[in-house]
Amino acid sequence: MNIKQIISVIKILFSGIGMSLKIFIITLIIAIPLGIIVALIRNSKNKIFSYLMKVYILIIRGTPIMLQIIVVYFCPYYLFNIKYDRFVAIIIAFVINYTAYFSEIFRSGINSISIGQSEAAYTLGFNKFQTFFLILLPQTIKIILPAMSNEVISLIKTTSLAQIIGVTEMFALAQKQASYNFSVIPLVLVGMYYLVLVFIISIAFSRIERKLEYYS
Repeated sequence: MNIKQIISVIKILFSGIGMSLKIFIITLIIAIPLGIIVALIRNSKNKIFSYLMKVYILIIRGTPIMLQIIVVYFCPYYLFNIKYDRFVAIIIAFVINYTAYFSEIFRSGINSISIGQSEAAYTLGFNKFQTFFLILLPQTIKIILPAMSNEVISLIKTTSLAQIIGVTEMFALAQKQASYNFSVIPLVLVGMYYLVLVFIISIAFSRIERKLEYYS
């Protein structure tokens, strides 16, 4: 490939970043709050709900996300003759998957905090809602940041699987350009794009971690 072709490929790949980031951001916005909710249900004294969440987490963690994407998109059509947007299917599949992983991360963080903190908060007049969001959650976030950063980095790379059901994102464009130009350079370029995104995410988590150092 000559310089002109490489510049053209760079522009094409850059146009695909928008779709990758859209999947990434929407998944995070939905999956993180749901992960907290699932973690709390999993820890609840209601054995039925707790068991259901345990089964859900087991199924999601025990099956490939590629299979989950296919099931989410194709099962409604084959079972109920319902067809819907591919992008919506990707978001649903990613949210279902990452909610399960985030919930286990949050649950491990919550369980690592001494019960004495909750008891002290109740003594001071805090209710359960205030105790969780003002006392426990900030400390939980501090504890789980390394695990969360790994999962978030995994998410930005996993967006490449959107192409399985025909959603054109950055990696799908790179594969097309590699085939069209008979060159691996587009794949190398998309690898560099992912590396930059991962670097930005890592810096962001490092800054968050420094801001929460007062919980150490």
